[in-house]
This record gives sequence, structure tokens and C-alpha cells, in this order.
Amino acid sequence: QVQLVESGGGSVQTGGSLRLACVVSENTNSCMAWFRRPPGKERELVARISGNGAVTSLTAAARGRFTVYRDKAKKTVYLEMNRLETEDTAMYYCAARRSGSVVPYAVCGETPNFYDFWGQGTQVTVSS
Repeated sequence: QVQLVESGGGSVQTGGSLRLACVVSENTNSCMAWFRRPPGKERELVARISGNGAVTSLTAAARGRFTVYRDKAKKTVYLEMNRLETEDTAMYYCAARRSGSVVPYAVCGETPNFYDFWGQGTQVTVSS
């Protein structure tokens, strides 16, 4: 069973930055993603990254402010978040697709059902 552990959340003021990290228990050459669940709302996609790290996608809310990348040597996927806004307040979750189920350069899915493994989440709170 693949395990994912997120870290890096915290409380910042608007305009601040955070870098979230998701450490995977084993090397995976498959899709990974960051989702978030704002207070009182449904879980939503933030960013996706292919197994080889070459194909990334950010939602409109994240584009221009967030960056997603992975370090295979460290078995870690990062979400770098800049110019944070109060609307970014949420629990952030890392997700992974089962290794071997998609090619390393595949465009990753947008829905939670595409992913097989999930972390426990890390809280991000942005205040004005």
C-alpha cells in the first residue's frame, strides 16, 4: 500500500507563500495531484503532474501563482504557492495514481476517482 504524507501547511497572511511537500513511500512513475477542500465546500483539484514530471496542469485559480513539480530522488511532489489569497484557505491533499496504470507522460485525470492513494492532508490558512 502506497503511503503519502503531506507537510508544509500553516498560517500566512495574504500575499504570503508556502511550499507543500508530499512524500511517497515508494518510487512511483505515475500521475500525482494536489486537491484541496475549502471550509464548507467540496474537494477540488489544484494541480496535476505526470509520472515523468514533464506534463503539469494547474486550475485557473492556481495558474500564475502556484507551481507543481516532483523530485524523484526524494520521492516527493511539491506545490509551491505564492501570492496566497484568503480563498486559498483549505485542507490540501496529495493523491497518487497506482504505478503502472498509466504511461509516465500521460495527462493526468482531473477527478478524485482517477487517484488510488491519498494523504491525510495539511491545513493552509490565509488571513487578511
